Amino acid sequence: MATATPRRQPTLDEVAERAGVSRSAASRVINKAPHVSRATRDAVETAIREMGYLPNRTARALATRQTGIVALAISHDDPELFADPFFAQVIVGVSAVLEETDLHLLLCLASSGRGRGRLTNLLHTRGVDGIMLMALQGDDPLTSIVSQSGLPAVYGGRPLHGEPQWFVDSDNAGGARLATEHLIALGRTRITTITGEMLTGAGTARYRGYREAMIMAGLTPHGTAEGDFTEAGGAAAMRSLLAAHPDLDAVFAASDNMAAGALRVLSEAGRSVPADVAVVGFDDLAVAGRTDPPLTTVHQPIQALGREMARLLVDVIAGGQPTSIILPTRLVRRGSA
Repeated sequence: MATATPRRQPTLDEVAERAGVSRSAASRVINKAPHVSRATRDAVETAIREMGYLPNRTARALATRQTGIVALAISHDDPELFADPFFAQVIVGVSAVLEETDLHLLLCLASSGRGRGRLTNLLHTRGVDGIMLMALQGDDPLTSIVSQSGLPAVYGGRPLHGEPQWFVDSDNAGGARLATEHLIALGRTRITTITGEMLTGAGTARYRGYREAMIMAGLTPHGTAEGDFTEAGGAAAMRSLLAAHPDLDAVFAASDNMAAGALRVLSEAGRSVPADVAVVGFDDLAVAGRTDPPLTTVHQPIQALGREMARLLVDVIAGGQPTSIILPTRLVRRGSA
């Protein structure tokens, strides 16, 4: 009588596929990690029963923490920052993912010495399971503080110096090229730019995209003024550009808030938009639909930025090795250009 061939044991990957979840999510369920949604746990446990999966008990246990808290640290000290539409949408995205887990979100302002001291103590005492960082400037001390802690960390936007292991960013340079190329296609040749803060990764990347598009078109950048991503900063920069380059015929502003300020100053100066001066912003915030005229801008998926940051961090906390993400940008045409 022939001997029956033993049935092959299903793999973890096959269990994950049957459950409709990622491999790391299935692993978190099997290893009884605390930060897993009920729906994911039920799906994986059902797949295990149906397939007869037996976990390898000698496998490395997941290196999860037990505080149930993750931090979002922003290198800024003004609490009003959380009312900024950009950061508000990021927080919405982060919260949407954490609601599917047992993790709670702690917001930290950590630009001043006092703020950095509180964050250092929080990380040193393992008061959180992991951390997300945003709005880093230059050689920001938060980078070394987080690196020395050894805790899982995900960066929102690549910092100006160094390349973190895990980050989520938008295609800032590519989006700026799209904006500038659109202005060039309209026949504009004296195109100025209002940059974001040049100590930030986003500010430098968007300026680089503007310059690349101008140079590729055989045009000379027609003037630059640095802003701070705020409407007031955009207005001040626009006044400076008009004084230095009164013949300008287009402006690429590296944020919608700055573009809104620029539109206000152009109107005050009697410049018609887009007839005299075409304007393009960046972000596609709600303000872009309320300006006069409505703002042509570069859309970046801001809530998705928050969601992907949180997903990466949850995966890293559970012992995964995810891949960093660059989110696409696209041009949204309205009345200003």
